[in-house]
Formats: sequence, C-alpha cells, structure tokens
Amino acid sequence: MKLDLKLTESPFVLEVTNESGSILKMDASEQIGGKNKGLRPMEVLASSLAGCMSIDALLILQKQRQEVTSYEVNIEASRKDAVPASFETIRLVFSFNQEVDLEKALAAVKLSHEKYCSVSASLSQQINIQTEVRHLS
Repeated sequence: MKLDLKLTESPFVLEVTNESGSILKMDASEQIGGKNKGLRPMEVLASSLAGCMSIDALLILQKQRQEVTSYEVNIEASRKDAVPASFETIRLVFSFNQEVDLEKALAAVKLSHEKYCSVSASLSQQINIQTEVRHLS
C-alpha cells in the first residue's frame, strides 16, 4: 500500500491520494483553525472501521445468497478527555433491507469484527466496539 498526503490549503486542509488516484480530504477542527473542508482524522478512522466491517459482512452475506439492496451504518464514537484523545467507544449500527435474515447479518458482522476486519484488528483492545444489527425502517 502506498499513499501520498499533501497540504492543499493552509493551515490544515490535506488530501490523501492512493495508487489508483482516489482522493480523501481531511481537515482539522475549526477550534484549532481548520476550515471544515474535509473529514477529521479520527472521523476517517471510525469510518474506516465501519467500511472494513461492511465489506466483510456484505461479502459473507452475498455468499449466503442474502440479497442486500439497502444498507447503511450509523457510527457514534466517544473519545477520552485526555491527550491523546483516543477512542473510548465506537458504536456501529448496521441496518439492512427487510429481506435480509438478521441472524445471518449479525453472524456476518461478528465474524468481521472478530476474525476478518484488518482495521478492527489494528485498533487498541481498550476501545469498546459495540455493534447492533437491524432492519431499515
């Protein structure tokens, strides 16, 4: 894996480009001079966890012939009031269309978190990662 990060606008607007040319914008919080022109690094980290687990879970469900036509993940994270302000809890709510068997979806999410997701395996064991699976309303 090779990524390039560059400052595109002072003081903190950054662009990360991967080998395929895809671009991610990041910025700092407005409290320290950010301009709200991108995701903050901790937002990227939490969404990376959700994205990694989603790819695993969707692949597992596809192999089980579950037809996922609507899908979303809501992410809520809390951080320590310290320096560094690392995550304390990341809560992921996985929502699927009505036709998806929730028991299979729950098993797929659990397998991803505990066995397959590289992002999950790379995070500190001190982070309380909570998951919920439900149907979209």
